[in-house]
Amino acid sequence: MTNAQIILSNSIKLMEDGILKGSGILATVTDSEGNTKQIELPETIHTFAAWKSLGYIVKKGQKAKAAFTIWKYAESKKQNDEEEAEGRMFMKTAHFFTKDQVEKIA
Repeated sequence: MTNAQIILSNSIKLMEDGILKGSGILATVTDSEGNTKQIELPETIHTFAAWKSLGYIVKKGQKAKAAFTIWKYAESKKQNDEEEAEGRMFMKTAHFFTKDQVEKIA
């Protein structure tokens, strides 16, 4: 699964559990048997770093709404200039915040 798929499936479960609110946006999904249905997408969640890159900062004292594992990429350090850096993927727990937990950076 990709990070986007992991986040969406976990967000839907969190919305069903009452932790996240719905966004009001409907999406049509098809199951493995070809049946289609409309579901409401959950509100947007991002990590601290993702909100920061979007120009927001998590409000002081806010606790993450959710924590689950996603894929993370890391490059290994170069030994010298001639070697190419090698990367690896691994699963890491990430903490997610909602829009009402952040504020625009002044």
